[in-house]
Amino acid sequence: IQSWVSYGHVGNASAVFPVQRLGANVWSINTVQFSNHTGYGHWTGQVYTGESVRELVDGIAARDVLRTCDAVLSGYMGDAGIGSAILHAVERVRAENPAAVYCCDPVIGDTDTGVYVRPGIEDFIREQALPQADIATPNRFELERLTGIDCSTLEAVKAAAERLRGMLRPDGIRCVLLTSLETETTPGDHIDLLAAEGGSFHLLRTPLLPVSVNGAGDAIAALFLYHRLRTSSAHAALEAAGSSVFGVMRRTAEAGSREIQLIAAQEEFVAPTEVFRATGV
Repeated sequence: IQSWVSYGHVGNASAVFPVQRLGANVWSINTVQFSNHTGYGHWTGQVYTGESVRELVDGIAARDVLRTCDAVLSGYMGDAGIGSAILHAVERVRAENPAAVYCCDPVIGDTDTGVYVRPGIEDFIREQALPQADIATPNRFELERLTGIDCSTLEAVKAAAERLRGMLRPDGIRCVLLTSLETETTPGDHIDLLAAEGGSFHLLRTPLLPVSVNGAGDAIAALFLYHRLRTSSAHAALEAAGSSVFGVMRRTAEAGSREIQLIAAQEEFVAPTEVFRATGV
């Protein structure tokens, strides 16, 4: 349940195809439909209401298929009213499949843009969505906003990840993926990802590529969720998702593209060209 663009790859247009390529069925519900992502400065389209999202959830439920749903993933909301519809989806799925996982990608903003969501959304994420979530996948900016901890050092990042884990559903798996990270331990020509679960921290380091595109975070959240469900291991999920997205980003850099090359580099989801290993920190 997140945004959709007709041109390019962000939101569901970035998250759906990678896991479909891996063999998963995906039922996508769009919170907005835009011509392109807003980073271009101009776009057309609509923001949907919470009621329209709720209607689609209930329409899917009427097919009597929610018992086969393994997870709910939410991302960019567009409007605070969509929040209650997302939690309605989570409630309905868990009623049919108590083992289902809710992964909340807490889209609030980024370091270079600040907060870019509408008023009320950040509060909803903090006060209502995260307490129902099993997995959270923030970037550094979002982790700092949600926990109040400056994440300039690795130890501070670990403390913030633990604080965020404490905000998640008490009887869930309480897993956090930090989707982009640079601390005093990160070489200048690299970028880190960090996963935290069960008191353990896993760090994946990949070369920093000369590319800046939207949508990579949406793809890695979906891939991490898929592989965490598949392996029951945050460590394995981090390695698989991180290696795949690095391969896609490398292909994107080689193409000099402003849009992430999900289609051209789709084999990276199935068999990453280069596999990176996570280490405990």
